[in-house]
Amino acid sequence: MSSSGNTAFARRGILMAGMGLSMALVLPACATAGAGGASQPDPLRRLMTLATQNAFAKLTAPDGFWTSPVARIELPVLFNKNTGALAQPDFRESLKHKLNTFAEVGARAAASPVADAIRAIPGAQSRALLRGEPTAGTSYLRQQMGPAVVNAMIPALEAAIRTAGDPVVTQATALLSGVTLMDVAHALALAADNALWYQVGMAEGDIRTNPAATNDPGLIRALRRR
Repeated sequence: MSSSGNTAFARRGILMAGMGLSMALVLPACATAGAGGASQPDPLRRLMTLATQNAFAKLTAPDGFWTSPVARIELPVLFNKNTGALAQPDFRESLKHKLNTFAEVGARAAASPVADAIRAIPGAQSRALLRGEPTAGTSYLRQQMGPAVVNAMIPALEAAIRTAGDPVVTQATALLSGVTLMDVAHALALAADNALWYQVGMAEGDIRTNPAATNDPGLIRALRRR
């Protein structure tokens, strides 16, 4: 399937559910019995570990959200005001870029709870989800986590925005009566939550389309016989 196809099913599939990082997203310890009784990593947990590793690596790289075909964040509704600088297209574009950059901090904060949620996926879910839609694992994981990703992001985003004192974000916030940096962080966390799951869904779909690229014999076998 093409990259554009993966993008389309990632957004569709994930919305139906509502989805140092390499150290946080290590292979879950839980395992299942393989051929001959050998202990093998659960294939669904392995799939989602690799998908999240790939997604977080993309999103936490410089301009990761901004350059992603599925994860670029539009201006939160909070800033939909035709007031002062917010009425100027160039200023709005600059503000959008700044917020996408801050979202990278939020993604870093979300890595650990996402890894914990992968480890907690029941082994009984593995076969059904492996046989499901191209983003079945992402949709399940997002549903199970609920607001946990948003809640992990908010304090990290507020601290980053406050510490940076970025003039564009500061000016934009000052134009909104009664709006605080906590409000901005909350709005950005909600948008980044959607974006993050879109990226994970696309990564999951890519692995399902080409499992051989993982060089993981167990996962390759599991996906080919699903």
